[in-house]
Amino acid sequence: MEQKITRLTDELLMKNTSISEEKARTWIELLWSDFEASYAKAGYDYQGDAVTEKVIRQWINSYGDRIHEFAATNPKYAHLLNEGE
Repeated sequence: MEQKITRLTDELLMKNTSISEEKARTWIELLWSDFEASYAKAGYDYQGDAVTEKVIRQWINSYGDRIHEFAATNPKYAHLLNEGE
């Protein structure tokens, strides 16, 4: 899983030059855990890392260049992503 998170972090950094590597990794880890938690809460069977990776890659492709703007509008993430600015 570590390699997948690293690979997704690199993809996000290629798509979005406005965030640091540390914040890109934080985003990927947050998206990963949120997706898996939401999927489980909805009662779906766990489909494995490959499904999570695929969904996050789709999010990166759709929203990656603007993902840093989301933190400003969502207090759930803002306190985690705005530290150190």
